Amino acid sequence: MKKSPVYLSKLNVYALLISAFFLIVSCSDDDENPVAVDEEEVITTMNVTLNVSGGTTITLQSQDLDGDGPNAPEISVSGSLSANTTYNGVIELLNETETPAEDITEEVAEEDEEHQFFFSTGGAIIEAQYADEDGNGNPVGIEFTLTTGDAGNGTLQITLRHEPKKPNDGTLADAGGETDIAQSFPLFVE
Repeated sequence: MKKSPVYLSKLNVYALLISAFFLIVSCSDDDENPVAVDEEEVITTMNVTLNVSGGTTITLQSQDLDGDGPNAPEISVSGSLSANTTYNGVIELLNETETPAEDITEEVAEEDEEHQFFFSTGGAIIEAQYADEDGNGNPVGIEFTLTTGDAGNGTLQITLRHEPKKPNDGTLADAGGETDIAQSFPLFVE
């Protein structure tokens, strides 16, 4: 059966119209309001200060000046914690690849709805509790309390997540997001 030239030209017109439609839709101008790219923070140093009324201030530090380089972070703890005591903790994050060092804690505080610290304790460290929250009432963790138990060895793991699910159940598994920094500190309670 021979097709008429009119039928072929209508078919070609429909194909041309459909192709033009997809070309216009796929080439729309989405660049009028580009999404800003929020670059990941460079964090070389985590300083944790633990204070107790009438007691000695204890500092914990993780410093990794070569970043993802071959050297492991240098970990220091200034002293032992007292047994059965609650400490007030504050976390400071720095980028020491810049001079002067950039205070990343300020950025975390400004973008508190997009950040959350997570705490994992073990041994003689009983718990860590949040002492601050973001504008939506969800925990952040720049400020926290740390409670010790009886004398012995303990650990405190601190992990900062970028864009975690909020609210979450307080665990890294439920939070999702990306880890900005994670460090475990060996502690001694006496």
